[in-house]
Amino acid sequence: MAVTRSTRAKNQQAKEQRAREQRAAAGERLVEAAREYAARGWATVTGASAPAAGDRACSCDRIGCPDPGAHPVSTGWARQATTDRETLDRWWERTPDANVILPTGRVFDVFDVPAETGLAALSAMAAAGAEAGPVAAVGGERYLFFVATRGAPEDEAEWWSCHLDCSPETLADTPGMRWHCRDSYVVAPPSVLPFGRAVSWVRPPDGSGLPDPLRVLEFLVD
Repeated sequence: MAVTRSTRAKNQQAKEQRAREQRAAAGERLVEAAREYAARGWATVTGASAPAAGDRACSCDRIGCPDPGAHPVSTGWARQATTDRETLDRWWERTPDANVILPTGRVFDVFDVPAETGLAALSAMAAAGAEAGPVAAVGGERYLFFVATRGAPEDEAEWWSCHLDCSPETLADTPGMRWHCRDSYVVAPPSVLPFGRAVSWVRPPDGSGLPDPLRVLEFLVD
């Protein structure tokens, strides 16, 4: 009996150690991504995370969070977002599982569309020889097309992500396209979302210029 208990204790310790190592590796991937974005001039800020255990889908304290793991931790995210490596290292050292949030409307805008629309647009762009630019997939449900920013003119309608203080509160409310520009943000690879969903690059940034948003928009709305 004692041997059995000892074996179980050792197995549990080994399991916990593997979990710690996996979290550490995931945290290193997140902060390394933040460093790479900063090197491109893309300001970054820490986001919420998907708790490893428990009955919550998001690490924030909001009951029924509308965008679990995919929003900034701080309401001052727009002011705090930075490309300073020391600051990024300090943030992720404090919260190594924090997801990566990229403010939009600065260097780039982002078209946020259903995955089926994104796949169809990529196919059409390839056939037409049009440049798609960086494209990310969010949990296999949404595609994010990174394009050159237009600066969000005052007379132009804006599409918003699920901030903690605005609507729409769920993607289901507006299943079509969203144009993330000034005062908005997106969750970026390699962030991890609840229920094993991940944010990953379909077409990673390669250092070339970002495509014209109106050109990409033609394919997305076709």
